[in-house]
Amino acid sequence: MIDLVPMTQEDFLDFAEEGVPAYAADKVKSGEWAKEEALGLAGKAFEKLLPQGLATPHNLLFTIRDSAVHVTVGKLWIAVQDRGSKRIAYIYDVSIKPEHQRRGYATRAFAALEEKVRALGLSGIAVHVFGHNAPARALYEKLGYQPTDVTMFKAVGKISASLPRP
Repeated sequence: MIDLVPMTQEDFLDFAEEGVPAYAADKVKSGEWAKEEALGLAGKAFEKLLPQGLATPHNLLFTIRDSAVHVTVGKLWIAVQDRGSKRIAYIYDVSIKPEHQRRGYATRAFAALEEKVRALGLSGIAVHVFGHNAPARALYEKLGYQPTDVTMFKAVGKISASLPRP
């Protein structure tokens, strides 16, 4: 059985230490940020979204635990947001430790999240996924998530004249 357990302060520090560089790497891989600035931008984004850490209003941070074997297998961060006339859970981050991947933990964590979201009286769950993360996209589609908007990009190569950066 999978349990979503509120993060402790120690869990939160580990989460930030792992999550900020991972987010920076994803933004670089997606082409949105330059490598040289990514870590700083990721840190600023994290501080902006969670200015009070675990106590930031409307944010819930969980440790994903397999209660059958008493092992922490991952982390999950959601925020309660208004979307149109509905209140939803927005997943900012979900991760399963590499040694526990491909064992069904993510699927079971999402099922536990659905129960928690219903208990909170929220109407749904939204999640962002980077285009290069095919395994995550496949999982979300398998779980019934539908695209709500898609940003696409095509590289066309450089031209000789360059414009100033915005």
